[in-house]
Amino acid sequence: MLPIAIGTNEAIIIVGVIVLLFGIKKLPELGRSLAEGIHEFKKASRKAQEETDSSKPESESSQTAGKSE
Repeated sequence: MLPIAIGTNEAIIIVGVIVLLFGIKKLPELGRSLAEGIHEFKKASRKAQEETDSSKPESESSQTAGKSE
C-alpha cells in the first residue's frame, strides 16, 4: 500500500470540498453508506480467504503454517 501523508491544510480543504458537493445534511448518510460498503467488502474478503484456505490440501497448508515471514 502506498504511504500517503495528508497535512492539516489538505484535510481541511478535502472536507470543505465534500461539504460543498454533498451538503452538511447528507454527510451522516454518506458516511453510513461508506461504512456499510467497507463492512460488506471486508466480509466478502474474509469469506473468500476462508474458502481459499479450506480448498488447500492439508499437507500444503501445514507447510505454509510453519514458515515465518
